[in-house]
Amino acid sequence: MYGHVEKLAQEIKKDASSVEGVEVKLFQVPETLPEDVLGKMGAPPKSEVLIITPSQLAEADGIIFGFPTRFGMMAGQMKSFFDATGGLWQGQDLAGKPAGIFYSTRSQGGGQETTPLTAITQLVHHGMIFVPVGYTFGAGMFEMEKVKGGSP
Repeated sequence: MYGHVEKLAQEIKKDASSVEGVEVKLFQVPETLPEDVLGKMGAPPKSEVLIITPSQLAEADGIIFGFPTRFGMMAGQMKSFFDATGGLWQGQDLAGKPAGIFYSTRSQGGGQETTPLTAITQLVHHGMIFVPVGYTFGAGMFEMEKVKGGSP
């Protein structure tokens, strides 16, 4: 809604595209909120990133889903998108595909751990292979000099 997840996605795209043989496509899910509500929330205009349809997921070899957190879980726009993937589930079109997630929260206690727990169920229902980043960023995660957020 505010561009934070898109900024993260652009960084992930940049790094993933640097791997030989990897083609990265960036999409956004359809907006579900009316324009007047978005205006009251101070949301900027949507970017030019293409809107994905559920059927396009089946074309990917692997998927990294990104979304904002809303009340400790993925935002309604993303949940609505997943709710539209029933046909893919019935056909097992996503089964065996690797999938990862990333997300953005507004505050330190904004759902860094409940968000992935509620998102993983979407992936496993489809038979996708969840590939977490985990705590893999070295000694910096043990620094206590300043307050930091984050979770695997």
